[in-house]
Amino acid sequence: MPGTTLETYCNPVLDADFPDPAVLLAEDGFYYAYATQTWRDGRWINIQVARSADLVRWEHLGDALPDKPAWGLATQDYWAPDVIFADGRYIMYYSAKPDACAETKDHCLAIAVADSPAGPFVDIGAPLLVGQGFEYIDPMAFDDPATGKKYLYWGSGFQPIKVQELSADRLSFAPGTRPVELIWPNPVKGAFPRLVEASWLIHRDGAYYLFYSGDNCCGPHAEYGVMVARSSSPTGPFETLEEARGVPYSLMLHKNDRWLAPGHNSMIADKAGDWWMVYHAIDVNRPRTRQEDEINSRRILLIDKVEWVEGWPMIGTPSDGPKPAPRT
Repeated sequence: MPGTTLETYCNPVLDADFPDPAVLLAEDGFYYAYATQTWRDGRWINIQVARSADLVRWEHLGDALPDKPAWGLATQDYWAPDVIFADGRYIMYYSAKPDACAETKDHCLAIAVADSPAGPFVDIGAPLLVGQGFEYIDPMAFDDPATGKKYLYWGSGFQPIKVQELSADRLSFAPGTRPVELIWPNPVKGAFPRLVEASWLIHRDGAYYLFYSGDNCCGPHAEYGVMVARSSSPTGPFETLEEARGVPYSLMLHKNDRWLAPGHNSMIADKAGDWWMVYHAIDVNRPRTRQEDEINSRRILLIDKVEWVEGWPMIGTPSDGPKPAPRT
């Protein structure tokens, strides 16, 4: 990897289909980004992984989950991974469609572990949760710095985004706990956002910020954007940006003429303490994964610095042109 520090960067930082990115600063000093399945070089990659020294120049490493779990061999539906480092190993939470649900839209939350951030990750042998439709998607793990408790966020398939405390080994839920509902879709039929998903939580200056995306990620009618809510607790209640400052739909990142449907973000702080959003968007100049594919949008990797306005994170629209690079 290049060792020089960049002064500027331009989006996209990875011009390839890389949906639903989750970024991690690993023990080896590199940033790793994990993404939803894609078709590359004539084959499926179950869970994508890429590596960078600076959040700008990325090397695609291939498949972090090269062997499908025994309960999901017949399907090709692996979504939205999130990876943490804990107890000397890397733990991946991801979404998948079990073979038993091949004829339905039912999905599950699953867990895999690895000794290296690049993988190979190996599934623990059974799904964590299986539900109807795509309610159980987009997991995100979070350790509360205030209490030490471990949480998993997910959702939502037209349901609320939820959180539940994890057990000490992070491979199951804490005994006696139940999911807590945090953010709901718009109750008005057909109104934005009809669904909310892709939660990502950070802790800053004593507050918890929950980023989430909606409404439609893909296809010819994609209208994705990133929204945000704030709380004094990782389990809520959360006040949305719309409730606090009147920002329509709580959107802190939305489309422009070049970049459509920006969303499904993760967050990372650079060495200067600035927060950066890592997310996907659709380039209007090349919107599809394959020319003949009208459904699956080509979602590529972008980053942008988060600005803080009166205690709230804001970006506006994706950058298109040179910007100061992260301090890594």
